[in-house]
Parts: sequence; C-alpha cells; structure tokens
Amino acid sequence: MTEHRILGTNFKGPFPEGTDSCVVATGCFWGSEKAMWRMPGMYTTAVVYAGGPTKDPTYQKVCSGNTGHTEAVLCVWETDKLSFTDVVRMYLQCHDPTQVNGQGNDRGTQYRTALYYNSDDQKRITEAAIASYEKSLGGRTIATELRALKPKGDVEYYYAEDYHQQYLASPGARQYCSAQPQGVQLENAERWLPEDLKGKYTPKLPEAFWEKHAPTPHCVLREPHEQFKWPPA
Repeated sequence: MTEHRILGTNFKGPFPEGTDSCVVATGCFWGSEKAMWRMPGMYTTAVVYAGGPTKDPTYQKVCSGNTGHTEAVLCVWETDKLSFTDVVRMYLQCHDPTQVNGQGNDRGTQYRTALYYNSDDQKRITEAAIASYEKSLGGRTIATELRALKPKGDVEYYYAEDYHQQYLASPGARQYCSAQPQGVQLENAERWLPEDLKGKYTPKLPEAFWEKHAPTPHCVLREPHEQFKWPPA
C-alpha cells in the first residue's frame, strides 16, 4: 500500500519538488495522522515508528514499550500552500504536549510527544514555538523530544503496517483518539518567529483558520475525513 486513502498521493515517496517534511508524535498515531492530513496544503501523511534504536519494528513490539520508538506521523507538505510554522502550530495544539510518556489513557514511552526535524530552521522554529506556547499554557513545561532526522541526526523512521495507514478513514475502523488538546491557541507567529526566518516561514494559514478549525477533544472522530478547504468556498 502506497496510496493515501484520502489525498490520493504516494506516501512512501519519492516526494515532488516544492515539498518539505518532518515527523511528529502526539500519542496514538491514528488521530494524529488525521489532524495532519486535513491541513490545507498537506501533500501526504503516513503513520510511522520513529525515535528508537530498534530496526524494522512492528506494532506489537512498539506497544511493548521496549523499542524506544514513538507512534508518529510523517508529514509532507507543499511549501507554497503551507508553512512549517503552521505544521508546528497544529502539532502543539492537537494534543497536550506537557504530558510525559503518555496521552490521555494511553501510557508508555511509545506515546511520548516528539518532533523530529529535517533542518536547523525547523529546529529553531520549534524551539521558539514551544517557548511561546509554554507561556500561553501558564508556564507549564512542554515535554517535546526534539531531535534531528537522518541524515542530519540519528532518528530514522519506519512505516507502520498497512492497516494502520489512514486508519480512521478505513472501513470498520475503531473510532478512537486519546489526544488531549488544551483549547489554547499558540500566539500569532509574528510574536515569536525568529526575525531572520519571518520572510521564509510566514504562516500560510490566517488566524481565521485557527478560530474555525483549532483542534478540540475528539474532533477527528466527529469531523469528515476530507482535507479542509481554505479559504472556504
């Protein structure tokens, strides 16, 4: 299986020019992937295992908590339609990033919060966004594991089994999501984005998008599978 159930794109690459990517972990990857694929400008997504040393992990092994991997989502977006700044905002707002080794009722290191980046720019933007969001959350500490993907760093990801891909949109899927969005908006990037990155990484999605579509508890279970249209027709 290589074709995205909803977007119709190849989620195993190679990906076209004009795209960028990262890997995010926000707990159970079923709901996380849907939150990401619904973003306007997201080219493709896939659920993966990432962050641990175990080669070629399986779902059963990852669930044991002994592989070191997270349940994660590969995100690939079109840079003329979506900015990494938008992606990191969805990452922070679609779960409770202050929880350690768990999300909701799901407990274990495989459910830890993480962002695995592909460039120094992504690292700097994520660090700045986290610092801002901690203030918005009243000073609570965000537990994000922030590490570089290969070849820049040591993080390698492995595609999860076919039956997990776009799981919530598959026939007969168990409608489950443990994510705990806090209902708190990240400040406008103008207030926290590093000055030298503001031109290249200005958000593509306006505040009006977040006012209408910011994540809420179990939103991925209530809403359609199709990608958001923005601006709305």
